[in-house]
Amino acid sequence: MRLRSVINAAFAVTLSLLTVACNAESLEHGPIVPPTADVPLATSPGRATAVFAGGCFWGTQAVFERVKGVISTAAGYSGGSAGTANYADVSAETTDHAESVEVVYDPSRLTYGQLLRVFFTIHDPTTLNRQGPDSGTSYRSAIFYANDDQKRIAEAYIAQLDAAHAWKHKIVTQVVPLKAFYRAEDYHQDYALKNPNNPYIEVCDRPKIATLKADYPDLYVEYKGH
Repeated sequence: MRLRSVINAAFAVTLSLLTVACNAESLEHGPIVPPTADVPLATSPGRATAVFAGGCFWGTQAVFERVKGVISTAAGYSGGSAGTANYADVSAETTDHAESVEVVYDPSRLTYGQLLRVFFTIHDPTTLNRQGPDSGTSYRSAIFYANDDQKRIAEAYIAQLDAAHAWKHKIVTQVVPLKAFYRAEDYHQDYALKNPNNPYIEVCDRPKIATLKADYPDLYVEYKGH
């Protein structure tokens, strides 16, 4: 009984620290304004790809896989080389990789600007190399653009948000070309969905899903896995 009490006490402390760290990154306002530089919906169905890094990829994937118009998502790594695209090396913070999520979407149902709006809502883009309890360059905020349109829209939106003082501090999100995306190990895919009772998921990631549902009900869709 005594050992169980110690374990329960340690768990409570850990949960408390996670709650403080994760809540520190939450926005103080509602949905942020849509990007004025966004492109209109495509006239016919298709497939386009966006890659974002906004802290731990578990939570980022958990949100984007619940966005209406998204075809598929994958957790992975961007920014470094193929030879270092594995969790052990990336966690060592020596690879230049960021934990990232690849989002494949239908541009006739969802615009790149709408994806950006969700991205900036679910993480703090003003903290350098940190999101909640996670710190290091692998947890940096970054947009890996695939073409000139994505670069233009992302840079214009950052300028728009800074001008509107959406956060107390300036946005530090990198906007850099997408050189490659490397899919992470299978156990990282749909991690939040498969491990709903993990304390990290409960405290840091489920609130992001709740924010998506509350702030963007027209974009929210239930997700039960592939």
